Amino acid sequence: MHLATVDWLVVASFLAISLAVGVALARRAGSSAGEFFLSGRQMPWWLLGVSMVATTFSTDTPNLVTDIVRTRGVAGNWVWWAFLLTGMLTTFVYARLWRRSGVETDVGFYELRYSGRLARFLRGFRAVYLGAFFNVMIMASVTLAAIKIGGVLLGVSPVEAVLVAGTVTVLYSMLGGLTGVLITDFLLFVVAMAGSIAAALYALDRPEVGGLAGLLAHPNVAARLDFVPDFAADPALALGVFVIPLAVQWWSVWYPGSEPGGGGYVAQRMLAARSEGHAQGATLLFNVAHYALRPWPWILVALCSLVVFPDLDSLRAAFPGVEARVVGHDLAYPAMLTFLPAGLLGLVVASLAAAYMSTISTHLNWGASYLVHDLYRRFVAPQATERELVRFGRWATVGLMAAAGAISLLLSNALQAFQIMLQIGAGTGLLFLLRWFWWRVNAASELVAMSVSFLIAVYFQLVHPRLYGAPLEEWRQLTIGVALTSAAWIATAFLSRPTDEATLRAFYRATRPGGPGWARVRREAAAAGEPLPEGLAELPVGIACMALGCAAVYAALFAAGSALYGERGRALLLASVALGAAWAIRALWSRSQRRVAARAGAAK
Repeated sequence: MHLATVDWLVVASFLAISLAVGVALARRAGSSAGEFFLSGRQMPWWLLGVSMVATTFSTDTPNLVTDIVRTRGVAGNWVWWAFLLTGMLTTFVYARLWRRSGVETDVGFYELRYSGRLARFLRGFRAVYLGAFFNVMIMASVTLAAIKIGGVLLGVSPVEAVLVAGTVTVLYSMLGGLTGVLITDFLLFVVAMAGSIAAALYALDRPEVGGLAGLLAHPNVAARLDFVPDFAADPALALGVFVIPLAVQWWSVWYPGSEPGGGGYVAQRMLAARSEGHAQGATLLFNVAHYALRPWPWILVALCSLVVFPDLDSLRAAFPGVEARVVGHDLAYPAMLTFLPAGLLGLVVASLAAAYMSTISTHLNWGASYLVHDLYRRFVAPQATERELVRFGRWATVGLMAAAGAISLLLSNALQAFQIMLQIGAGTGLLFLLRWFWWRVNAASELVAMSVSFLIAVYFQLVHPRLYGAPLEEWRQLTIGVALTSAAWIATAFLSRPTDEATLRAFYRATRPGGPGWARVRREAAAAGEPLPEGLAELPVGIACMALGCAAVYAALFAAGSALYGERGRALLLASVALGAAWAIRALWSRSQRRVAARAGAAK
């Protein structure tokens, strides 16, 4: 199909405003690497939180949710809903620790926490592994969604979609630095949410769908509405999408935006906050909006697509010009957008462009920050000027986008990329949680965890299917990867040389994590006449607030779903649970912070 003139005007206006923000901030962003990548550490919580929400609202996210709903039902979304647990743990335990650390990137953490040549090697290796390889894979999956949307809505080829989307985003990302990303993300989020809601309303208005009542009663949809999978009907599915994500996946897997203990661009936002409180507020806003506010418009469109395009053959018949290899269930989301009227179609296309730009610009800035701070300045040019660092970062931005575009042409669906990334990070999450609270974790542990998880992922993706004729179930791959990787790095922690005492004490003084895992270090420091301060993490209170936060967000999520399903009594009950849990968090956390302030005052 083709966009009308009014649609092109809407899209062009949106792109012009976004680029104008980048141009206006180009000079400020280019003044120093700290300004380009951390906005001078002066950003408020609400802007950082909205930016994180906008980043995770990528072009491929509606496609991923559509793929999940069409193949596994609404309950299949637990494969990503489960990550709320680690998000709330980051909010109430790790956000303040990250801001307190003062590092420039989360990879810079390695030389703050560990010692010796292995720590330096790990920092450089991780910068390339995350900043280049892993980051490029993420951007490739997002660009794949742009390819599918461009093919369905605009009739462009995959190469044309990559060239246009990549060029526009690189120009914008190179100009404004992180401040430009944050400010534009605010606009992007508003446009993206408006577009997703509009898409859901018009999908429900299709004559085949018959509104909300017709949708819920349709036989293609009725069996896919449960919030929790049916254990009796399909125990294997329930195990894979509900039990494993909640029991294992959330704490054991490194996944962008949901890293156990915080990391990646979430850590970048926390490090850019003007205070510890702003870092915590940003992550709280992010988790509430990401899990409770956004899913239902995508889910509704996915359910409507089951009525309009019940199977892959119907999608192929409707879009014969789209390459056969990219026709998957995730194509159903952009397919539903083709029914939008002129003007509104432009808004929705602009919202998808917003989703794409916000995600890619964040990943470009984040990945380039690793290559600048943790590779180029640390190992190649330690005497480089600030302007030279910014210049290198801009060239790194171009290289990352080029690599992502090339790989996107080799992928076929969003869920495939999601599962590959989960497997690559399987087993590393527990280490990222414990390294703040257990002195015995060292650089060798981290290196072993990354290496083993990667090799296991390669085995399951390439070797196992050839040996046995079929891939192993995803949940089995995940649990085996977690078990083997965790055993490997824990054994390494006990068998290898620990971090030196001076580094451990310096790290503890900087972050003050507290907890029994540091008892030995505190005891030996006191014996040496260098007593360490009490920890300020308030770990038990943080875990309690995490549990309450999860209860509040899940209750809000399912209250909205129950209201859409017409179940008003359950919706009111769940809404009451959400409000009660939120009140309990405020009371508990406020009391905890008063104790921390009193203790800090007494120490002075």
